[in-house]
Amino acid sequence: MKKSSLIMLWNHLTSHRQKQFMALLILMSISSLLEVVSVGAVLPFLGVLTAPEQVYQHALMQPIIQILGLSEPAQLILPLTIFFIITVLLAGAVRITLLYAMTRISFATGSDLSINIYRRTLYQEYAVHVSRNSSEVINGIITKTSVVINGVLTPILTLISSIILLISIMGLLLTINTSVALSTFIGFGLLYWLIIRYAKSQLKNNSQIIANQSTQMIKSLQEGLGGIRDVLVDGTQEFYCQLYRNADLPLRRAAGSNQFISGSPRYAMEAIGMTLIAGLAFVMVQHEGGMGSVIPTLGALALGAQRLLPALQQAYGAYSTIKGSNSSFKDVLVLLDQPLPGYAGQVLAKSPPFKEEIKLEGLYFRYTEESPWVLKNVNLSLKKGSRIGFIGVTGSGKSTLLDVIMGLLPPTNGKLIIDQQSINSQNCRAWQSHIAHVPQNIYLSDGSVEENIAFGISKEEVDHQRVVRVSEQAQITGLIKELKGDYQAFVGEQGVRLSGGQRQRIGIARALYKQADVLIFDEATSALDNKTEGAVMEAIDGLGKETTVFIIAHRLVSLKKCDLIVKLDKNFKITTGTYDSLCQDI
Repeated sequence: MKKSSLIMLWNHLTSHRQKQFMALLILMSISSLLEVVSVGAVLPFLGVLTAPEQVYQHALMQPIIQILGLSEPAQLILPLTIFFIITVLLAGAVRITLLYAMTRISFATGSDLSINIYRRTLYQEYAVHVSRNSSEVINGIITKTSVVINGVLTPILTLISSIILLISIMGLLLTINTSVALSTFIGFGLLYWLIIRYAKSQLKNNSQIIANQSTQMIKSLQEGLGGIRDVLVDGTQEFYCQLYRNADLPLRRAAGSNQFISGSPRYAMEAIGMTLIAGLAFVMVQHEGGMGSVIPTLGALALGAQRLLPALQQAYGAYSTIKGSNSSFKDVLVLLDQPLPGYAGQVLAKSPPFKEEIKLEGLYFRYTEESPWVLKNVNLSLKKGSRIGFIGVTGSGKSTLLDVIMGLLPPTNGKLIIDQQSINSQNCRAWQSHIAHVPQNIYLSDGSVEENIAFGISKEEVDHQRVVRVSEQAQITGLIKELKGDYQAFVGEQGVRLSGGQRQRIGIARALYKQADVLIFDEATSALDNKTEGAVMEAIDGLGKETTVFIIAHRLVSLKKCDLIVKLDKNFKITTGTYDSLCQDI
């Protein structure tokens, strides 16, 4: 993992989180210091148990002896035992505190990152959303952010803590026995380095598999569950199960491989460490005058090794985990680097009123430089308060034209002008505050009828009287009264408990609830029967001349009451006229 990637991640943290991580470094240093003290305390503790006279006569013990008023070596056993127990307990308490703090801060940081990605994604331009698969974003927000927590943040903290502890323990062991400490550290360090060299490419490959297949898993779930009616009718359950299996199995194998690579060296190192301690004990007994004289040194070295080996394993395990999560980490950084528009997080100032007309001057549009033109040289003047219909064959650009008018898609060339003011990235949001949109496919959340009409508004802020009023205008009051729970009845996920026409009427009521002065209906009455469509159109027509209405329809008769009808052809030809004049041209 590159240093620049970690710097990018650090820059995405809030100042509060950065301060918490700095405080963690201090706590890590304190924990390492206490570890050194607890390991160092074993020397006098074992020494006073095996050779109390030598400890009693040691120069470093004289101030303690004088303070405590001790007169014989045996009296040192109790205070040194108490000191050793206190240091061990204190070191353990600080380690537990450090683990708690590391866990809380890393998971809280993961939440910050996930929320930040979701926020940045929601603020992206419509063209960005159209160009990518939602499963990639959902995977980044949920799965890959969790990978960053468990595979990057926590391991980095563990790695730093282990390095600090290794340096501290090595410093102590060097003072006890320089040659043994150096040879042990170099030997184990070399073994771990060889393992890292061997496992590096496998960890990289596993990282890419996990990042790619986690997206495919979510994609297969979305497709199978999202089209469940067709899946059940067509009997394609096994096909979607196989899609999921093809993504899930490689991911689990890669994750399991990473876990094995991360944890397996521990057991070999522990066996080698115990062998070295046994060999060292044999050599020291032979050369240093018997067991009694070497027990304190041997005990301190054994305890130091008992701290050193887990620290080495933790450092190695953290490194391998970080390497195994690298691809997911890069994907998360890409999502975190999504730009935010200038208006993000700001309260929208009161928009200037829409008074006169909407103009399209020399407007061209295509999605990318490589893609074909969707609109060419569109010139229209649409008066405020008009009822304007759009008709044309499939693929003629009707919906795209209205997406441009709504400010969802910026013109490739030409201008969108509202009351003599060109719409750009700075004032687009102000223009959109005038607009309410009813698409052909209405999105309904798994909430109540009232929540779906007053969409995107908290329950406490919903104006129930307005909900009732717009429901009447959308010709849906009768249906609502038949539901158990009235306006509080739940519609099911994606409105599964409602018919297509009922969902569209809720969508119309939602647009009317917004009290916008520009209403855009994108084939919003296509699922309605003729009688209901006529009643809805009557209600729309009765909204008053302060409201401008755009209607896309497949049938010319649906636009009968429009003041102006815009007909689009596939050859980019645009014809305007009234219902009667266009009927004559048919």
